[in-house]
Amino acid sequence: MTVPDIARQPGWREVVLVAAAIVAVVLGAAVLTSLLPTGIQQWIFHGPVLIAVLVLGTGWLLWRISRAHPVDDDRR
Repeated sequence: MTVPDIARQPGWREVVLVAAAIVAVVLGAAVLTSLLPTGIQQWIFHGPVLIAVLVLGTGWLLWRISRAHPVDDDRR
């Protein structure tokens, strides 16, 4: 009898690295946006750009989750 493969769970180091990367990306986007002309900044912050990014990002994430295979899936 063989022992089934068990997926490795991320540890605290991986979680901290991903969180730090996300913070760096957000801060970088804030700095880049601050360098834009005022008219474009207003269009980004007061227009539908942020809403579109959130909707598309959430849709992509839900699509990826729905396509994930369970760990105990025998179809591999």
